[in-house]
Amino acid sequence: MINCQDWGVEFHEMQESARQVRARFATYEHDRYDRSWTPAEIMLGFVGDVGDLSKLVQGKSGVRATPDLDSKVAHELADCLWSVLTLADCYNVDLASAFGSTMEELNGWLDEHDAGRGSTRA
Repeated sequence: MINCQDWGVEFHEMQESARQVRARFATYEHDRYDRSWTPAEIMLGFVGDVGDLSKLVQGKSGVRATPDLDSKVAHELADCLWSVLTLADCYNVDLASAFGSTMEELNGWLDEHDAGRGSTRA
């Protein structure tokens, strides 16, 4: 089982890096649009990144020929992670704690399933 506390500092450093990039984007957006993006607009950007990632996953599955596929997949995954970190920051979500709790919940459910209890997850 993953002990999320072992990587919490690194995670919080990633969060801080995402926060700094978001602040720079906010300045850029203000210069260009006279306002910075709302969380809803950041979410729309995230959806676009997920769409781009979906096409690259098709490439990894052999459906779409794409040059430099591995680096493009890595880039889009990082873009998506930035969006998740930024949205968590917008809504004051401690993502490291939420991730740890969710993994514990999922592992608990799987433990029950493995024990033959056949529990269903709501």
